[in-house]
Amino acid sequence: MEWHTVMTPTRRLTSFGIISFLSCAAFVALSGLPADAGQKPAPSQDPFVRMNESIDALTKKVWPSVVQVLVSSYGPREDSSADRGDGNVTVGRQQATGSGFVIDPDGYIITNAHVVSGARRVQIVLPADNADGTLKTALSGRTYLMTARIVGITTELDLALLKVDGQKLPALPLATYSQVRQGETVFAFGSPIGMRNSLTHGLVSAVARQIDPDSPLIYVQTDAPINPGNSGGPLVNIRGEVVGVNTFIVSQSGGNEGLGFAVPSATIRTVFRQLKEYGQLRRQEVGMSIQTITAEMAKGLSLPRNYGVIVSDVWPGGPAEKAGMKVGDILVSVDGQPADNLPTVNYNFRLRDSTENVQIVVLRSGKEMSLSVATVEQRSDLDSVSSMADPEKNLVPELGLLGVEIDPRIAAGATGLRAPYGIIVVARAAGATTEVPLQPRDVIRSFNNRDITSLQGLRDAVRALTPGTPVTLQIQRDGRLMYVSFTLD
Repeated sequence: MEWHTVMTPTRRLTSFGIISFLSCAAFVALSGLPADAGQKPAPSQDPFVRMNESIDALTKKVWPSVVQVLVSSYGPREDSSADRGDGNVTVGRQQATGSGFVIDPDGYIITNAHVVSGARRVQIVLPADNADGTLKTALSGRTYLMTARIVGITTELDLALLKVDGQKLPALPLATYSQVRQGETVFAFGSPIGMRNSLTHGLVSAVARQIDPDSPLIYVQTDAPINPGNSGGPLVNIRGEVVGVNTFIVSQSGGNEGLGFAVPSATIRTVFRQLKEYGQLRRQEVGMSIQTITAEMAKGLSLPRNYGVIVSDVWPGGPAEKAGMKVGDILVSVDGQPADNLPTVNYNFRLRDSTENVQIVVLRSGKEMSLSVATVEQRSDLDSVSSMADPEKNLVPELGLLGVEIDPRIAAGATGLRAPYGIIVVARAAGATTEVPLQPRDVIRSFNNRDITSLQGLRDAVRALTPGTPVTLQIQRDGRLMYVSFTLD
């Protein structure tokens, strides 16, 4: 028998216009209500009853911070002519649903990047203030629908940060990743298949799982049932702390089979801080390059071990050189964590979010040496510009971005600009009718060979074109000029 393994992002995608068949659910449930449904059960010393009471307290704490994410976008739709071999592709409006949770009381919400990919509009559904998982609130239709904007996205880590302006929301704390244990009880909160306020229960199957041995990405594995629509929702421990963000499942059927994977809390913490402050991820550098030790390398260099990670380059004048690092050193540990393989070391460096020196133990000439290496975080003159953007005044909805005009003050303070004009992209926003390949800190210089000096000029240039028109922007990215092209939908 042939088996196929499918990695399924848990995002629920439907087309507009599909009629829900859940309208009769309330009637069916109400018809079976017991006469004593409103009575509070008497206290009990039974351990199972106490366990249920603990879960009840947990849900009351967590639910007010869990949201459903509604995304409107454009994409290919099913066309009956395709069955006849006409080869036509129909593009239309689509609606996707996912989950998310409040990570900061000022209205910041974490979800998966694939949930809001290609979003034209993003809305969130907040449960009622008294949401607690009881029958009374489960049947209540009271919710809050709010518009959200995209602050930043990292597709590499599959995380996105949303913002609801002008709202104070209850936030969930993040668990300490180093304290997560295999076998720990966890709960998955979210909206599987669009069913809001659904809760499932399971264990941490593995605290760190690499799906691809060559990738530095690490996930928390759980057997808590996760299904399409759970993407972006929190995986929570018994203390109400977020252990991870439910992201995808590995399945042979496309549904839950007990193999769910969540982005760990340590990753979330770093991504949140950097997306909130910069709109993108920025990594720390220590000024060295590393490689995997192979058996051939170990034999050719007469290394004391045939596995691990070796320093292949130390950058002149960098922090590693100043700390005493040398080419050929073998890494033993980084910040107390074993440096057994390249993906794990890269992961720890990538998500490190501390201003303290990196504590590195190396093996040199058969002896271990401890080095304290300073870190350097690459900064840009454009980082401070993001605070100047107004969500309404600086929005270019057709391109799905918030931009800031380069004025004489910005031009004087930003030494890396190639010209004293243009639009600085400070954040991506919902609203684009097409995928626009721009990133935060890009500088838009021209639009189809027309110099762009103001936000209104950019809006006018976009609105003057008809759907299907090719567009080429000249931009500055990381100090270099380049062209990006797309077609308006």
